[in-house]
Amino acid sequence: MNPTMSSPQNISAVGAAGLGAPGPDTASPETTASAPRRQAAAWVRLPDALSVRNIGAIYVWLAIAVIFAIWAPSTFPTWATARQILDENAATGLMALSVVIPLCTRTFDLSVGFIASLSAVTASYMIAHGVPVAAAVAIAMGGALLVGLINGVVVVVMGVDSFIATLATGSLIQAFITLMTNGIAITSPRLAGPFATIGQASIGGITLPVIYTLLVALVIWFVLEHTATGRRLYATGFNPESARLAGVRTARLRFASLIVSALLAGAAGVVLASTLSSGDPQVGVPYLLSAYAAAFLGASQLRPGRFNAWGTLIAVLLLGTGVVGLGLVSAPNWAPAMFTGVVLIAALGITGAKRRALRRGRGHRL
Repeated sequence: MNPTMSSPQNISAVGAAGLGAPGPDTASPETTASAPRRQAAAWVRLPDALSVRNIGAIYVWLAIAVIFAIWAPSTFPTWATARQILDENAATGLMALSVVIPLCTRTFDLSVGFIASLSAVTASYMIAHGVPVAAAVAIAMGGALLVGLINGVVVVVMGVDSFIATLATGSLIQAFITLMTNGIAITSPRLAGPFATIGQASIGGITLPVIYTLLVALVIWFVLEHTATGRRLYATGFNPESARLAGVRTARLRFASLIVSALLAGAAGVVLASTLSSGDPQVGVPYLLSAYAAAFLGASQLRPGRFNAWGTLIAVLLLGTGVVGLGLVSAPNWAPAMFTGVVLIAALGITGAKRRALRRGRGHRL
């Protein structure tokens, strides 16, 4: 192996090069002189950023909106419906963002729905028994952190497949929740006090959960696109063995990604409990499918073949618009689940094809 590849100063360059990202600054006088021409060419290529292969989900989203606007002209194309889509999908956005980081390392965390339920029940139980809101939320987040640590140990240290390990962890969490609640939602007048402001207050007509989701997306976007850690996360997911040989601490990144995932899922659970003013033992589980559908569909947008924050939120809005629209036209109860399932299958196929093409060095052709 070339000794320059494994040196510390070249780790970021190797990870970036494997992902098609720019390496160290090697500009020559000729390339410097051609900068104006490159800038002009960028303006010429601008329509490529609006092409179907980059933002196809936005066009599908707009098409869905037009269909429902024609189908339900008196109810769908209104500000009230737009707010409903945002409010009802803020928790879905948080859940979807919670799986983006581990997916970047090719790690699945199927326990996020159960973690959300655990946090919702824990916070509600504590507040119902007189614990101050701040302390109750801290305890709930501590439980989520503990689950993240357990997932990290089982998946990374013990080497158990992440798909199986986190599914087993989720089953254990559900057993604990049932033991704590006997399957009955926790309700109390205390949950309608200051705790309710976490998920029900609004700023300028926008509810706080929507703002939380945007802030989390902004942080994830910055980390993935503008830090060495982000490049190493992508490198770990694309080729873990090459990344490890280049000096990337792949095991540490996978461990940390599971902790981040658990914390974000725990936060989503607290938001859901605050929004509903109750601790439902099953509140987080239904979000699992939508979260993964959004994450995989988002990986085919903006940064094709890479899981990313803004693509994920676009996918969340697409799914949310479809589900809300189906509700407004009185579609059968099975229609939203079928819609989400079809979107997930299509997203898996598209994302898999683009990732394979990137590995072959032909991602630009898709």
